Formats: sequence, C-alpha cells, structure tokens
Amino acid sequence: MNGSGSEDTHRAIERVARESYGRLVAYLSSHTRDVASAEDALSDALIAALTTWPRDGVPQNPGAWLLTAARRSFIDLVRHRRVAEASEPTLLLLSEERKEATLSTEFPDDRLKLMFVCAHPAIDPAMHTPLMLQTVLGLDAARIAGAFLVSPKTMGQRLVRAKTKIRDGGIQFEVPQDRELPQRLEAVLEAIYAAFGIGWDDMAGVDQPGRDLAEEAIWLARVLLQLMPEDAEVHGLLALMLHCEARRAARRGPDGRYIPLSEQDSRQWSLPLIEEAERHLAEAFRQGHPGRFQLEAAIQSVHAERARSGRIDWGAIATFYEQLIRILPTLGTRTGYAAATAETNGPGAGLAVLDAIAVDEISGYQPYWAVRAHLLQRLGKTTEALDAYDRAIGLAEDPAVKEFLLQKRG
Repeated sequence: MNGSGSEDTHRAIERVARESYGRLVAYLSSHTRDVASAEDALSDALIAALTTWPRDGVPQNPGAWLLTAARRSFIDLVRHRRVAEASEPTLLLLSEERKEATLSTEFPDDRLKLMFVCAHPAIDPAMHTPLMLQTVLGLDAARIAGAFLVSPKTMGQRLVRAKTKIRDGGIQFEVPQDRELPQRLEAVLEAIYAAFGIGWDDMAGVDQPGRDLAEEAIWLARVLLQLMPEDAEVHGLLALMLHCEARRAARRGPDGRYIPLSEQDSRQWSLPLIEEAERHLAEAFRQGHPGRFQLEAAIQSVHAERARSGRIDWGAIATFYEQLIRILPTLGTRTGYAAATAETNGPGAGLAVLDAIAVDEISGYQPYWAVRAHLLQRLGKTTEALDAYDRAIGLAEDPAVKEFLLQKRG
C-alpha cells in the first residue's frame, strides 16, 4: 500500500478507536464482568488492526471487526492465565455470542449499564466518575487527571486499583434494580457532566474529538432521561449542557480568538437548543426538588435571556449561586459567585468573596486567578492585578485563552 493509502488507513483506525472504544469496552465488560481484561483485549484488537488493515483494507464494519478480534483475544487471555475452570462462564458467554459481530440498536443501554456498575457502592466513591470516564468513554488517564487536578500517574494507579476491585469483588455487571438507581444516579450524572466539560475544554471551538465527546455526553443524558424520565436532576443536567452547547458557535472568532460569554454575539446562539434547554429546566423545577444541576442550568438560563432582552440579571445569577453553594461549596461555585457579586455590588465585594477562600485551595485553579485579576484591575490595583494575570496566564492550557488574558493584562 502506498504512503497515502497507509495514512488513510491509520486515520480510519484512529477514528474508529475514538468513536467505538468506550462502546466496545462497555459491551465486552457487560458480558465478561472484567473491565481491565476487556480493555486489554480491545488494545490487542487495535494492534491487530494496525497490522491487518493496511494490508487487507479497512473492513466494511470496522467496529464489528474490532469486537470479533477483541473476543478472540479475551478468550486467549483467559486461557493463558490458566484459570479456564474459574472462567468457564465467561468463555461460554463469549462463545455463544452471535456469529455476526454487529452492534445493535440496544447497544447504548450497555454503556449506561456499565456506568451504573461503576457507581457500585463497593467501589470507592471518589473513583466512580474517573472509572466511568475511562471505561465507558475511553478517555486516557492524562485527560481524566487534568479534570481532577492530579498527576496522570496518580490517576492511572487509582484506576488500576478500582478495576482490580471490580474483578476480584465479583461485582455484577447488571443494571441495578429500580430501588437502587437513585443512590447511584448522582455519580452517573457527575460522570456525564465531567465528560461534557472535558470535551468542552478540548474542542477549543473547532476540535473534532472534543466536539464528539461533548455531543456524546449530551446523548448519554438523553438515554438516561429515557431510563429515569421523572428525575428532576436528569432534566437539569440535560438543560445545563444544552444551554452551553447552544453557544458553541459564538465561543471563538473567525480567527480562533477566544470570546468570553459576556462578550459573545448572542445572535450566534442556537435558539432551538436554548428552547429545548428551557423546556427541560421548566420540567425539572415543576417537580419541586431543586438540585445542583438545576441551579447551574438556571444560571445559564439567565445568561441565555440576553439573546432576547439584551441584558443580564446579575442579581438573579448571584442568588442562584448562593443556593448552589449550600449544595456544592466547590472552588468553582465560589469563584462564580464572586464574579456575580462583583457585577451586582461592585468589584470590592467580589474580591472579598475570593479573599475568603483558603489559600491552599487556589494555587492551581486558573478561573480563580482570572477573576481575581479582572477585579483587581477594575479596582485600580495594577501591581496586584498584573501578578494575578501572570498566574492565570501560566495556568491556562488553551493558547487562545492565554492570548485573551495577555491582551487584558496590557
């Protein structure tokens, strides 16, 4: 195969891996009850594809080809471990699969099922979301680590321990009974939103993998809503993500320049997505059980109102943040509250909110330093503002955000 054809094949493999990895791991795991071995088997299948596809061509159904190869690899892996007797049920499950390796329309349910399995109470609650992000959505430890402000090595070790516990503990890969769903739901919601946030940060307005991940998170929320249509927080999460997704086109200028929410052209926002988000938010509030995602969606709803009225009700935003802090007193929530307070009561009031946050919490949190720099600049405290801008710029990973802050710094 010539150089161009080989490159096309490798791009095809990368695309299939990106689009299908999480679904294939979820499918294999749901049938084998062994997350780590399912991942190993799929890795072997991808290596086989790198060898076979450039020679024989990309198969008509790449996902099915990988699934078949991964099944074979898993069986070999079990045999080589000399635990055939203990693993007989697994081998039987694999051998009895349909010969035609097709991905059915019910496949998304397997992914959601695996997410609820990852939220099993026997697993460390701190690992529920990371485990879902890697096992179900195929994110590597480095991307997950960035979202949790830990090193990739540390996150990788934690994930290995969690998967080992699943395997050794014999945790069943089944959707929990109805009465068990509520106690696991929060972790599933957190994972879907974390995936959306990682994709939102990665896409930089145009990046396809990041866009795919953000869209995947929205899709998972829709599937979850089918399972739990009466849950207010599921409606709230979907509303929150739809409001953010509605503004995708306005996040960057034609030249890739970063545009903050307050400066975006609201005419570029997607009104159909905003209207859908509002319907879900109204349904959530109708049920009378306010929660974290409903409040965050309500904040975004106030911002969306600018498309109609041309103004932002910062007082309403500050009130929603006050309620949110009672439920979720995170650094991000308090930083958002500081920004809203500054708009309603002046930069001094906003800075006082930031000053009340413990020093050991803020060292690596970029939004805190960006907001602090802006407020100090408004107060005319130039030297302190420059120092804060330097911190924010140093912590920013997106080049466009760095450039925006450099311009603000002056």
